[in-house]
Amino acid sequence: MGRVGKGLLWIVGGFVTLFVVAAVALYVFFDPNDFREDISYAVKNKTGRDLLIEGDISLDIFPWLAVSVGKSSLSNSPGFGDEPLASFDRASFSLRLMPVILRQEVVVGAADIEGLRLNLVVDDHGNSNWADLVSEEIAADEDDATAAPATEIDINSIEVIDALIRYTDIEAGETIALDAINLKIGRLKSDGSAVPLRASLNFDVQPAGLSGQIEVDTNLAYDAETGIAQLGELLVNGTIEGVASIPTTMSLGTDGIRVSTNDYQVTAEPIDLTLLGIHIAADVQPFSYEGDITPTATIAIDAFSPRSLMQMFDVAPPETADPVALSRMIIDATAQLTTTAIELNDVLIKVDDTSFTGTLSVPRVATGFYQFDMVGDSIELARYMEPAGAAAEAESADTIPVEIPTDLIRPLNARGKLKIAEASLGNIVFENVDLGLNSSNGKLRLFPVSAGLFGGAYTGDVRIDVSGNSPALSVNETIAGVDLARLAKAMFDQDNITGTINGNFVLAGSGADVAAIQRDLSGKLSLELNDGTYEGVDVWHELRRARALLKSETPPEPVLPARTAFTAVKMTGVVAEGVVHSDDLFAELPFMQISGNGRLDIPTTVVDYSMTARVLENPQFLREATAKEVEDLTKITIPFKLSGPLATPSIQVDLEALLKQAVEDEIKDLLKDKLKGLFD
Repeated sequence: MGRVGKGLLWIVGGFVTLFVVAAVALYVFFDPNDFREDISYAVKNKTGRDLLIEGDISLDIFPWLAVSVGKSSLSNSPGFGDEPLASFDRASFSLRLMPVILRQEVVVGAADIEGLRLNLVVDDHGNSNWADLVSEEIAADEDDATAAPATEIDINSIEVIDALIRYTDIEAGETIALDAINLKIGRLKSDGSAVPLRASLNFDVQPAGLSGQIEVDTNLAYDAETGIAQLGELLVNGTIEGVASIPTTMSLGTDGIRVSTNDYQVTAEPIDLTLLGIHIAADVQPFSYEGDITPTATIAIDAFSPRSLMQMFDVAPPETADPVALSRMIIDATAQLTTTAIELNDVLIKVDDTSFTGTLSVPRVATGFYQFDMVGDSIELARYMEPAGAAAEAESADTIPVEIPTDLIRPLNARGKLKIAEASLGNIVFENVDLGLNSSNGKLRLFPVSAGLFGGAYTGDVRIDVSGNSPALSVNETIAGVDLARLAKAMFDQDNITGTINGNFVLAGSGADVAAIQRDLSGKLSLELNDGTYEGVDVWHELRRARALLKSETPPEPVLPARTAFTAVKMTGVVAEGVVHSDDLFAELPFMQISGNGRLDIPTTVVDYSMTARVLENPQFLREATAKEVEDLTKITIPFKLSGPLATPSIQVDLEALLKQAVEDEIKDLLKDKLKGLFD
């Protein structure tokens, strides 16, 4: 070894010896606890806060610069109470000196803190109790640090034991508490290598009433050169209370989450979430965490039961005519989270056997509305109506009430448009349904409404009000060109009438079920039947038979099947307490004209009409009658009664009125003859 080499060794050895001697002297003669007041004074001078160090301070120099501080606290900002802003039971930090001096490399042995208590508060004016600690000078230093070359970091371990962080926003009336926080990170380096991370905590969010515990297991990597922090395979498990009536488990997993601190971007691998027993798969698009966080994701929610979900929220599932209705739902969509709602686009929702596509907005605030623009394929509405009660089941099927679904309508706040290719209510089938819906505060309105109905058209304005003690229904409906045969078959299971029907109904009523509402109905209506036949009754034969009985002649043989054709039947009516009163019924048959008045009981569909008919001299229909029959029937006005169920009414000639009319005519003829003789 040369003289130069030996000289360098002596110099280095001298420095080491000097450093060791200095360290021993510092350890023997220097006690850091003697400087508590100086430390507190420096903090007070810099921040205006009181730093209270109650525990011991220990300091080691070589080979690590290790500092350990016992119980300490930092006072709160003036006006935020006496509780400290921050406190801890113990904190320790160790640092290798030589790598910092020689290579600007930070090598930390351990960074531990135990019993941390952090109390963050925002007052009713929006001021925080930590804002004064972040001065403009500190912010400028942070900017300079960002621009400066990155220092190599090597931390052997980081551990947080039993920490509590409480955030209180007095202005918003919210409190978030994270308690029993335990965090442990293995050796963390700034070269991008992965390190295991384990964490657990309890949380409590008020006034939302959410609480629970969460455990996190993942790997953490940070690359100082690129500014990228990354979580490897991430698994979050926990239990949440307050979402539903009973605690529910939560599980979230993903292959990784990447955070770019340089441009505030977050990128995540596909996420699997299970909550409330519902599995959700989400593919989250990269998003910025600078400002409002509004991520967008493609989501797929596996089949779940809305009934079971309602029970978890202490909401009694509605009783439906089909007991398995509302038992299966699947949702696929592109979702965007905003501050007020979850916006869903490209939506596919399958409810039981019905599929809907379109857009949907789910509110995140209490004052929000469900908003939608959806298209469906087919739905059987009767499945979702309330079934009859036990008492009603004992009655005739014709009197079973259909209850208004108040439990569904009352909490519903929604507005939007819905198109359905086919909607059926029992045997009544609506095609190409197009409706608007607006519902809030227990008041639901379906308007505008249009649909194809048995070859014709239906339009309407339907309102249901369940905000009071008794549901109220009002309708303004019009039907035009509807096939009467198909309508009668669907409504009354009757196939004894043909033609087309037009009508307008402006009605209102209240009651717990449809039957009660029918008994309370008031309003007005108009009906018109065109170019049809009524099967089972031959009015022309009944007239001839009545004449024969009146004349004591043999009744004519009926022509089977019994049938009466009509050109038009028209009426308007006023409705009161469920009864239609009409004074202008008019019917035109090929062989006669009929007019009359009467009533129709809507709940029972029983008619009671008194009518008069005058036979027309139509050779096509009179050819079967004798000349005497034609003479007798065409010269009189024929009274008759229409009574019984609307589907199968009884038509009878009023023989008493007819006989009275005949007697009056005979008397008139006699008087004419007598008077004529007298004048002669």
